[in-house]
This record gives sequence, structure tokens and C-alpha cells, in this order.
Amino acid sequence: MFLALAVASALGVLGFAAWKKNQELGTVRLQLAEANKAAEQRGAHLAEAAHALELERKRTEALAQEISTVTNTQQRLESEMRAALQSRDIAISELQGKLTVNILDRILFDSGEATLKAEGMQVLDQVAKVLARFESRQVQVFGHTDNIPIRLKYPSNWELSTARAVSAVRYLTEKAGVDPRRLSAVGCGEFQPIADNSTAEGRAKNRRIALVVLPEQFAPTDVDRSQTNAPTATPPTTTGVSTNSVPSAPVNPTNAPATDVEGGENLPLAPATNDVAESAVPPGGAVAEPVSVTSPTP
Repeated sequence: MFLALAVASALGVLGFAAWKKNQELGTVRLQLAEANKAAEQRGAHLAEAAHALELERKRTEALAQEISTVTNTQQRLESEMRAALQSRDIAISELQGKLTVNILDRILFDSGEATLKAEGMQVLDQVAKVLARFESRQVQVFGHTDNIPIRLKYPSNWELSTARAVSAVRYLTEKAGVDPRRLSAVGCGEFQPIADNSTAEGRAKNRRIALVVLPEQFAPTDVDRSQTNAPTATPPTTTGVSTNSVPSAPVNPTNAPATDVEGGENLPLAPATNDVAESAVPPGGAVAEPVSVTSPTP
């Protein structure tokens, strides 16, 4: 009897020990499963991080390539423009991706006039040839005058500067074949001088047309083309300008004797510097609406 009780007690102890070991083994297995799950999650996070890092690397490489392409394109544009326009009366400068071509008015127009001269047409033809190789670049044409009042044909320098800018834009589109959607005309009058208007030399430098070739990513327009899939309309045959546009007939509101003192000695333009590059939207400038024209039938 005593032996049987001893055997039963021993078996009970062994069974309890086995059960406890089994419980401990189950706990270890559960902990191991949780550790495996956590390791898998960490592995997934690492894989996501590695994928994100690879995408960022590719974006960085693409951006670097884009910057290199833009820089090379800008350098080529400036080089070609300088090669095409070699004159002491033309200055070319580059600032923040904008290429500015300053052309003294005496090349393009007679004093107080907005009708292009033959020499001016030749210059704009050369400009158009260069622009044709850079079709994605927008161009703003700025008209500038000195501070001498104009009373022969235009009531103020606003009208004269705007008329000259529009005249250059019309020639570029109608004769030189530049897409009118790339162009806009701005009249700045006398209010953005680059030299001292108190001297004849300074006034000669201030009377100019500036063509500003904008960076590729900048397209100045108030039309949101991303919201419509409508086909591009045929450009109208009329020219739209602002309220400061060219008057349809000569104006002499004071009935004073017609005089045009927009003269000045024929002096060379000072060497170009980045300090005189035109701003994309000049403060106080009289802005003519972008000119849209159709090429005349030959």
C-alpha cells in the first residue's frame, strides 16, 4: 500500500513537472512567434525605407540631370545670342536664368517713332533665328525711353515705349515667324532707367528695347490651360494692347508746336552687367496684352 502511494505520488510529481515544462515551452514558443512577427515587421519597414531611399536617389539624380540640362541650354542660348548679335549697341546679360538682350533704340527706330528701321528688322531676324532653336522659352519685350517728354506723335513716353515694344513683337510674329503665344509686350516709359537721364550719354542708354528670355519653367500667362482640354484656338488677326497702347491717330493735346526732343548723341551702350537685367514684371510698367497674330499669306 505504502509503495503504491509512493509510486502514485512520484507519478503526480513527474506529471506536474511535465505539465509545467509544457507550459513554459508554450510560453517560449509564443514569445518566439512574437519575436518572429516583430522581426518580419522590422524587415518590411526596412524594405520600405530602402525603397523610399532608392526613389529619393533616383529623384536626386533626375533633378541633377535636369539642372545640368537647363544650365547647358542656358549657356548655349547665351552663346548663340552673343554670336548672332555682335554690336556695340547691343548688350546681353544673364541673371537668375533670365537672358536679357538690350538693344539701343537708334538701331531699331528713328527718334520719337515706333516704326522699325531696316537695320532693326535685321537684328530681330537674328533674334528670331536663335529663339527658333529654343521653342520652350517665353519672351517678354520691354520698351524703355529717357525722361524727355514726347509731344510729336504720342501724348507721353508710356505710349511711345508701349508702341515700340508692340512693334517689335508684331515683327517677330508676323515677319520672323515666332509663335505669338511665346511673346508679350511691356511699355515701361521712362521709369526703369539704367543710366543717369541728366546727361546725353545716359539718356542714350535708357532709350532701348529689352528682350527678356525667361527660364523654361516660367510661363507668364493668366490662362490656366491645365483645367481644359479644349483645342488651341487659331490666333486672331487683331492686336490687343492695354489702355496705354498706341493711339490710332497722332495726338497733340496741347496744340503746342510739334517738337521731339528724344534725341541724344549716338553713344555706345555700357558693358552689360547682371545689375541691369530686366525684372519679369516691372513695377509701374504699362503692360500691353500679349500680341496674337496670324502670319500674312505670302
